[in-house]
Amino acid sequence: MTTYKQLKLVLFDAKDIPGLIALSDSVGWDYDELEIRTVMLSGKIFGHRNAEGKIVSSAAIIAYDSNLVSIGMVIVHENYRGFGLGKLATQKCIDSVSEHTAIMLVATKEGEPLYKKMGFTTVDYVHKYIADNYSGEKNFVSHEWSVEDFQEVDFAAIVRLDEVAFGEKRSNFLRNRIKQSKRCIVVKDHQANIIGFGMSIAGPINLILGPIVAPDAQTATDIFDTLTKDHNGKLRIDVPSGHAEFTKFLEQSGFTEANTPPVMILRAEKMPARNNTLFAIAAQIFG
Repeated sequence: MTTYKQLKLVLFDAKDIPGLIALSDSVGWDYDELEIRTVMLSGKIFGHRNAEGKIVSSAAIIAYDSNLVSIGMVIVHENYRGFGLGKLATQKCIDSVSEHTAIMLVATKEGEPLYKKMGFTTVDYVHKYIADNYSGEKNFVSHEWSVEDFQEVDFAAIVRLDEVAFGEKRSNFLRNRIKQSKRCIVVKDHQANIIGFGMSIAGPINLILGPIVAPDAQTATDIFDTLTKDHNGKLRIDVPSGHAEFTKFLEQSGFTEANTPPVMILRAEKMPARNNTLFAIAAQIFG
């Protein structure tokens, strides 16, 4: 019989990736090697091992450039529930940053009561959309802007656009996410100014769309169309609240809203100011 004393809270590293994938699989989540590497390069993953060295819990914290971090990947193997491992791993993440740093997360239904007990409050919601396939025309052409593949010279502009869209500068994370992406594109106006961007991530189950930053819903739709061109299979996109026109497009294109998880925050009353140009988040773990 397993006892709490046999469980050790540790910081994981690259050699633990197979164990973390197995833990994810045990609860029906689809973290793969590339996703976990991006998490490790952008932050830290804590969790518990049992006496045999098997990973039985996890919680990750993603550090951004100044005063905001994001927590995610909070998983406890079903055979090890009841010891408070999720709370302990999450608290380890919280304790790893300054007490003046605001902490956000996108909660699962199962995790929300725990986070409330830990002092997190709900400040917004994310709309998770999934589809078995996307049957859009994928041939939208605008005379107002051009869509191009990302080049290194575009990076500084992407960081600036993301900062005002997300509410926090996160250059290290974006660098890692671009490297992981299947495709990263930018949108340029007639003066060759970058006005939007988007990425697609080839997950083990879904093509994940995000982040997508755009000045309006039509531009976001064009980015979406470009990223999904030639893709046949399942898709997922997580859309912040306040984008009714864009979510209407998704629903008319065969997407179903799977759930609406809350965005929660600790050590702050609200999220940093955003300019309503974030049409899709990177993933729930990254906020």
